[in-house]
Amino acid sequence: MKRSALLLGVMLLLAANAIAHELEIIGPQNTSELLRAWTFEPGVVIPIAGSAVLYSLGIFRLRRASRKSIRKSDIVYFALGWAALVAALISPVHAWGSVLFSAHMTQHELLMLVAAPLLVLGRPIVPFLWALPRSWALTLAHWSKLGAWERTWRTISNPVVAWIIHALVLWAWHAPALFEATLENESVHALQHVSFLFSALLFWWAVIHGHRRALGFGFAVLYMFTTALHSGLLGALLTFANSVWYSSYAERTAAWGLTPLEDQQIGGLIMWIPAGLVYIAAALALFAGWLRESEARARSFGLVPRGVNSVEHRTTMERVS
Repeated sequence: MKRSALLLGVMLLLAANAIAHELEIIGPQNTSELLRAWTFEPGVVIPIAGSAVLYSLGIFRLRRASRKSIRKSDIVYFALGWAALVAALISPVHAWGSVLFSAHMTQHELLMLVAAPLLVLGRPIVPFLWALPRSWALTLAHWSKLGAWERTWRTISNPVVAWIIHALVLWAWHAPALFEATLENESVHALQHVSFLFSALLFWWAVIHGHRRALGFGFAVLYMFTTALHSGLLGALLTFANSVWYSSYAERTAAWGLTPLEDQQIGGLIMWIPAGLVYIAAALALFAGWLRESEARARSFGLVPRGVNSVEHRTTMERVS
């Protein structure tokens, strides 16, 4: 009985793998197939699951050392960013992207505009280090202080350099030749996702936590608006193009009731409008932070009386003048 049950389990597992492999090749053709098209590639699942385990263990040890060692908001940000990674790389969105360009664009926006900023806001480095054996954490801390590594990190985390890297990665991967390669070769596809996520993490970290942060929020606002402009331009080019950029989708979109050009236009709109709104919202949030920082500095120099709102103070001064 046990052998029969084991044999049945193995057969079901093989059948499930065969179905998943077929869906990966041809892509989901309807809603029923889409709902079953979860991707469980070890190279994706293991790092994502491992990050959750490391983070949870680090939080446990930090909380045991001090209840105030980490903010609850950081945990929420990391959890939401981690969930966005799952949605982009494991959920049916990944398989759907092999059939529809618009779904592929949704996947990329989840990585760059949802997962990346939330993970940066979650500040996971300290919990990760606390999760490691003490000797490992000390070794990593020592390596991070080496001259070559420190110079390299300071260079690439400079907001201007991070902005350039992120822009180059975004535009380069949407060149037809490179984008087509991601649809034909899974290793190239994985490289695309890694570069998107890394460049986005670098960009958001440089803007939010970077070592040039002392310059204030003004430049951060500029980086956000210019990123919205150039990514929106790429989205507009895709939306208003008269021809299909990526021929591999030409025979895949019909099952979902779209022509290849309509699918491309929807993908361009996703990159143009919702993505642009995210950057603009982030810019406005940074601008609000800039105003609060300016007010705090004014108070420290006694330019704004305590208990008086900066807007009220400015209005009063205008009336006096």
